[in-house]
Formats: sequence, C-alpha cells, structure tokens
Amino acid sequence: MRYLLLSLRPWQGAIPVLCWLCAALPMSGCLPAAELATVQVGGADFRVEVVQREDERRRGLMYRQTLPADQGMLFIQPPGRAEFWMKNTLIPLDLLYFDIDGTLLEIVPAVPPCRVPHCPIYPSASAAVRYILEIKGGEAARRRIAVGASLRLDR
Repeated sequence: MRYLLLSLRPWQGAIPVLCWLCAALPMSGCLPAAELATVQVGGADFRVEVVQREDERRRGLMYRQTLPADQGMLFIQPPGRAEFWMKNTLIPLDLLYFDIDGTLLEIVPAVPPCRVPHCPIYPSASAAVRYILEIKGGEAARRRIAVGASLRLDR
C-alpha cells in the first residue's frame, strides 16, 4: 500500500478533489461560468445564467443553497404559457414573467422552496411568455421592479 501511495504523481491526488469541486458547484450558490449574461429590469442589473435547453429548464436552480441578490437565472422558451414549480429548490425565489418583447407581465413574489413529493405549480397568467427570470425572493420588491418594466439582455 505504501508503494502505491508513493508511486502516484502529485497531480493525481488532485483529481478526486477537482471532481468533488465540480460536483459541488451547482449547489454552492455561485452560478457556473457557462453562458453568463447581464440583464437589466427596471434599472436593476443581474448577472444571470441563461438556460434554453429543456434539461437546463427542468433543473433550474434546484439544490442551490444560496443565491446572491445580484444573480439569477433567465429561462428562454418558445412563446406560450409558463409553469414553474420549486421541487428541490432550497431558497425562496421571485418569478418574473416577460412577453416576447421583454415587457414584464407578472411577478410571483417570494415563491417558497418545496421539499415534498407534490409541489404547487406557479403558472403564468399570460399565454405569451417568452422569458422567465428567477431572482432571490424579495429582490423584485426591494429593487422596486414593477409590471411593465422592460427586460434588456446583454450577452
């Protein structure tokens, strides 16, 4: 056993640590570096992870333990009704629903986390939703974001 440990190159011991760090990143509260953009809504700026693929939309912010006040997740979907649930989401979130032109249609404030098998669904009132912004619960009110505000996405 001692011979095996001594025969390992120094960098080989780092591989399990790197694997652990990569696995822990989605739960850390820090958004991954994959496609980050800045959005502005009613004068408030957020650094967001942009998700467009179905698998990314399904996962959303699940399992993340924190979300800084200036970060979030922007979902881009084909125009239509949006339905969100907070299954395995550990932090309260504000849901902001925007139309195809980026006009804020609706705010669902401080949606609570859900850790039970059957979670409530938070549908949009409009059938013309294109963008959904998830931010830390209470941030929309704190930053005075109101229905009618415009979404601006800078990639």
